[in-house]
Amino acid sequence: MYYFKKDNRVFVKKNRFKTQVKLQTAFIVYLQGMEIKSIEYLISSPSVDLCPKDIKPEIAFIGRSNVGKSSLINMLSNKKEVAKVSSSPGKTQMINHYLVNKEMFWVDLPGYGFAKVAQSTRKTWTKMIWDYVEKRVQLMSLLVLIDSRHTPQKPDLEFIQKLGEKGIPFTLIFTKADKESQKEVSGNVAKFKQALLKNWEALPPVFVSSAVKRLGRKEILAFIDELKVQTLQDIKEGLLPESKS
Repeated sequence: MYYFKKDNRVFVKKNRFKTQVKLQTAFIVYLQGMEIKSIEYLISSPSVDLCPKDIKPEIAFIGRSNVGKSSLINMLSNKKEVAKVSSSPGKTQMINHYLVNKEMFWVDLPGYGFAKVAQSTRKTWTKMIWDYVEKRVQLMSLLVLIDSRHTPQKPDLEFIQKLGEKGIPFTLIFTKADKESQKEVSGNVAKFKQALLKNWEALPPVFVSSAVKRLGRKEILAFIDELKVQTLQDIKEGLLPESKS
């Protein structure tokens, strides 16, 4: 449950499922993590309406262009080329679904910072992203990737602000922690948290990662597994909310 403060009004943000995740304690104890036995590319969809209809737990990865999203997905899955890594930003242009362990979906979304593309393409991607995060009822959490090398950036803060206003459950993952000193990374993460706390009463789950050093892998997978277990229980009990149109 997240608390978002705007114009002196407090908005309570809840997960889309009845069962709530204990943000800062439950998953920390559960550090054996999940074992990735299988992961396979399933489909790339140009709109949420064409995404898989299977009711399975789902997480999605998003971040600004060149934030290291593909590298993180590959590190978490323990596969080198599950998601294609490119030095050219903007290569992810559709909603890409991967089936993990035959029981849940991981989704690779286009970046919200956008590469140098036509205005019409940018509008199409923006609509596709927001249609997905607002309508995909089985989405457990949107994993928002932030480049740990930088101080808080306006596009990241604005994107998170909008997530809060729309009540989208999300998690922050700081990437590329190996590129700078631990002191500088910790400082940038702290500054980002401070920037969020100007508008938020409480912070979402926060992780620091490095695809090169495999930093944060166990903790992130444990968190995803905790979400999955709780969501499967909600689905079993028929607590999945109706699709939004």
